[in-house]
Amino acid sequence: MLPLTDRPGWRAAGEISLLTRPAWEQTLDHLARSDEETCHLELSAVTFVDVAGVSALAMTAQGLSQGRRIVLEEPPATLRRVLDMFWPDLLSVEVMGR
Repeated sequence: MLPLTDRPGWRAAGEISLLTRPAWEQTLDHLARSDEETCHLELSAVTFVDVAGVSALAMTAQGLSQGRRIVLEEPPATLRRVLDMFWPDLLSVEVMGR
């Protein structure tokens, strides 16, 4: 995970799974503790996200204060499908691209 240089947020690459989940959850924790209204997760280089990784994202989004949101930029299609299936009313997550 690398911080974005042109907007608040992080860039991820590769897989988000059992082996990488600690880094993913640490990044989500940083995102949740920031005071930015909108945080970006640039995910165009992510090839796979397991259900636990999507769940961690959803739990982080649910814990954001009102008015804050997470913008997912070009996430894998499976991430969007899992969000739509299990968290269809999660208004604090916006998906852009793919």
